[in-house]
Amino acid sequence: MGCFKGVVAVGYINEAIDEGNPLRTLETLLLPTANISDVDPAHAQHYQDVLYHAKSQKLGDSESVSKVLWLDEIQQAVDDANVDKDRAKQWVTLVVDVNQCLEGKKSSDILSVLKSSTSNANDIIPECADKYYDALVKAKELKSERVSSDGSWLKLNLHKKYDYYYNTDSKESSWVTPESCLYKESWLTGKEIEAFWKGYKQRKEYMHRRQTFIDNTDSIVKIQSWFRMATARKSYLSRLQYFRDHNNEIVKIQSLLRANKARDDYKTLVGSENPPLTVIRKFVYLLDQSDLDFQEELEVARLREEVVTKIRANQQLEKDLNLMDIKIGLLVKNRITLEDVISHSKKLNKKKGGEMEILNNTDNQGIKSLSKERRKTLETYQQLFYLLQTNPLYLAKLIFQMPQNKSTKFMDTVIFTLYNYASNQREEYLLLKLFKTALEEEIKSKVDQVQDIVTGNPTVIKMVVSFNRGARGQNTLRQLLAPVVKEIIDDKSLIINTNPVEVYKAWVNQLETQTGEASKLPYDVTTEQALTYPEVKNKLEASIENLRRVTDKVLNSIISSLDLLPYGLRYIAKVLKNSIHEKFPDATEDELLKIVGNLLYYRYMNPAIVAPDGFDIIDMTAGGQINSDQRRNLGSVAKVLQHAASNKLFEGENEHLSSMNNYLSETYQEFRKYFKEACNVPEPEEKFNMDKYTDLVTVSKPVIYISIEEIISTHSLLLEHQDAIAPEKNDLLSELLGSLGEVPTVESFLGEGAVDPNDPNKANTLSQLSKTEISLVLTSKYDIEDGEAIDSRSLMIKTKKLIIDVIRNQPGNTLTEILETPATAQQEVDHATDMVSRAMIDSRTPEEMKHSQSMIEDAQLPLEQKKRKIQRNLRTLEQTGHVSSENKYQDILNEIAKDIRNQRIYRKLRKAELAKLQQTLNALNKKAAFYEEQINYYDTYIKTCLDNLKRKNTRRSIKLDGKGEPKGAKRAKPVKYTAAKLHEKGVLLDIDDLQTNQFKNVTFDIIATEDVGIFDVRSKFLGVEMEKVQLNIQDLLQMQYEGVAVMKMFDKVKVNVNLLIYLLNKKFYGK
Repeated sequence: MGCFKGVVAVGYINEAIDEGNPLRTLETLLLPTANISDVDPAHAQHYQDVLYHAKSQKLGDSESVSKVLWLDEIQQAVDDANVDKDRAKQWVTLVVDVNQCLEGKKSSDILSVLKSSTSNANDIIPECADKYYDALVKAKELKSERVSSDGSWLKLNLHKKYDYYYNTDSKESSWVTPESCLYKESWLTGKEIEAFWKGYKQRKEYMHRRQTFIDNTDSIVKIQSWFRMATARKSYLSRLQYFRDHNNEIVKIQSLLRANKARDDYKTLVGSENPPLTVIRKFVYLLDQSDLDFQEELEVARLREEVVTKIRANQQLEKDLNLMDIKIGLLVKNRITLEDVISHSKKLNKKKGGEMEILNNTDNQGIKSLSKERRKTLETYQQLFYLLQTNPLYLAKLIFQMPQNKSTKFMDTVIFTLYNYASNQREEYLLLKLFKTALEEEIKSKVDQVQDIVTGNPTVIKMVVSFNRGARGQNTLRQLLAPVVKEIIDDKSLIINTNPVEVYKAWVNQLETQTGEASKLPYDVTTEQALTYPEVKNKLEASIENLRRVTDKVLNSIISSLDLLPYGLRYIAKVLKNSIHEKFPDATEDELLKIVGNLLYYRYMNPAIVAPDGFDIIDMTAGGQINSDQRRNLGSVAKVLQHAASNKLFEGENEHLSSMNNYLSETYQEFRKYFKEACNVPEPEEKFNMDKYTDLVTVSKPVIYISIEEIISTHSLLLEHQDAIAPEKNDLLSELLGSLGEVPTVESFLGEGAVDPNDPNKANTLSQLSKTEISLVLTSKYDIEDGEAIDSRSLMIKTKKLIIDVIRNQPGNTLTEILETPATAQQEVDHATDMVSRAMIDSRTPEEMKHSQSMIEDAQLPLEQKKRKIQRNLRTLEQTGHVSSENKYQDILNEIAKDIRNQRIYRKLRKAELAKLQQTLNALNKKAAFYEEQINYYDTYIKTCLDNLKRKNTRRSIKLDGKGEPKGAKRAKPVKYTAAKLHEKGVLLDIDDLQTNQFKNVTFDIIATEDVGIFDVRSKFLGVEMEKVQLNIQDLLQMQYEGVAVMKMFDKVKVNVNLLIYLLNKKFYGK
């Protein structure tokens, strides 16, 4: 029963604590059943505060099971509060007694007051009583001076939580802030009083100890010396043992420190505006060309040649396969064309079998195979193509001098060949410079309004898009779009049809299929009529929802893959935006970004979404194709994205899609950010780290692979438009064209004896030889030559190489110090040893990568002679303003530092290029394998056609040798018609200079010849034979394919091509 009462009391106490009423809490603490001892009613507020704090802590403790205070916890809180109460009283006594003693000037009582009021009387030093008093008096006087009005309340903070207040006049105390509380600020506080006596005690102890040290200085020094020795020895032995135990770790740390030092030096080399010679010397070894460098250069050259050759071979295969598609399409309409299909198939198989590789083998048909007298011409061509490659203005002007159809072919062949399809960093950089120059020229001369770029078909834009769609086999679009496009195609349940009329017709067909009865609904309806049916509306809304969902996927794929967008395309977008803005400064940001969107989305991405099979976005097996539903789904997505990219809403005939207009506006904002960020790219010089010296410091010279036909074609075009692209007589291009003279023929280009003059197939042989690819090692006409007559740029290169040789072997803080200090014998020996090692490396260097003879001779000079030559060169360079002796030739040292940085970057780029070329080659090989698969598929198709023809025993036997039918085979009978009959059938439309009523007097005899698909047509007027023409069914089918509806026979008879083909099929092949 007692236990139960105790629990009840605990409940009352906790309720009172929660209420926050001190008096209520005091009442519950005094309950007999609670049995709480030492409760002082005068301190009810403090009990409330302490108990509330204890309960709050318990509630905040996640490990505590109970959330109430039990009797033992309550008793502990009361005891803690009583301790606080006693401490507060002791503090009040100390403050009151000391301050009253100071005010009463009772210096003799200060010691007793301090001892009686402090918790530890031993802290008080009797000898310091006077000093205590003086210090306290001075502190009180100082504090009193700062007080203008003084109250009567003292305040003590306990545990940084509870405040205790005491009134010195009324002796009243409180645990809550009293009303109208003014503090007695002139009195010293307890902390201030304690600080004085504790400070004096510590000061006295310090002085005593110091005097002890002074009295025993000699002994202390000995003790310290011994201790330091013992400690040092112990520390040394311990550290030595530690090093032995951690030898491997120490080596790593030392290596790390050295690496950090080298890294700091390299940061200085890279980041400093004027790197010191001492730092440059540490890194000149990076300029050395190792065997690995040469091997990588040769491998890059080999892979680049393979890539370019493979690209050209694949392009030709693709053209032939497209033509094969057309021919097979024509074959389906007329069996007689099978012979032509077989002929074309043979050509494809020859190319597949390696004929193209033989044709393009530059080892067999390279520069070395040409006659000696053609050598000079070839060297001039090498200089010509180097000039065209490095000076984009010539080609930019040439492009716009030609008709568009001719310039397109020129770009697709010669220009991309000239830049090796941008197969390395240098050529991509130069190609971009051409694109930039040509685009600026086109905008400057041909764009009159901002919208001309969008509504027209700019040559350069078309060229840029075509190139970036994967001319190098790197189909970025595939990475960008393939996953999401494949997902759309693979979703068999996805049906998107936003054409209300088509939705209506599909619904009617579905009803008829389900019921088996003809629908009473009209079949032909307008868009407005179709939208009146709820079923059509529902299906349309479902399509729109699906369209929005899949469009989001494609949009997210595009937006999140900005980094995949080719740098070249982004840079041209930047150039386009800036050039348009420069010509049309009033154009708004939105207008400029729409033009960027027209390039990046509409021209580059949109066709690939609509026809992914045509742009290598997805893999298609030979004979496979995308069905109409899949094509429509993709087309619908492309249409929405196109409207969004151009910020064009659905209106007019697309009014039924207006519910998507808000979506279009939101999507445009996403596109807008994307287009703006796409233009945020560095300049090519920064991206590719290129400048005017790049070609002079690289190991290998640029090489292009170009056919003789393309060389001759380029030469011819340059001569034809020379006045427009190089009007000045002293222009470099004019000078080179003058050296080359007239455009050579293929035979004269190759030299006498290249082709047998008696060869009956001479024209065909020359045509084949004109496609022979040769490698041209491009060189500048003003490259470094042997001799002293060189320009300042070449002199700078030679001087840098000499300086590098010197600073390797002779130390010094500045270049002038090294040049003025004579070399020692040992330095000369070290230098000679280095030059011997270099000569051995040079002997293994491929011919095309070797330096000029003058540089090789300079390298063999002794150290002192090199220094004298450097001094002469520096004086010459100073006269031209390239260097200055005032800054101790720091300019040329900065150039060397730049070469070191570029060489390191070049090596990294070369390794990346190797990987990139290998990846490109693999992609090209896969593409070639796909083409071969298509060729095999077509072969199978043709064989099947032949087998079917043999089984059906058609009227004509078709032989693979194309010689027609064997002797004795039955030939189709001639067909005779009057012009009137043919006019009645619609085959004959009109005869010049002859009235319709005279058509009955004209007859036509159509006779099948021995050659398959060839017909003789004879015309007679009143029985008299007039003329004869030959008709080739292949020509007729080609005209039909190209959409030609009417043709002329005999130069006066107009006939309907489609009906003529139908007539021939019906009368001669039973179709």
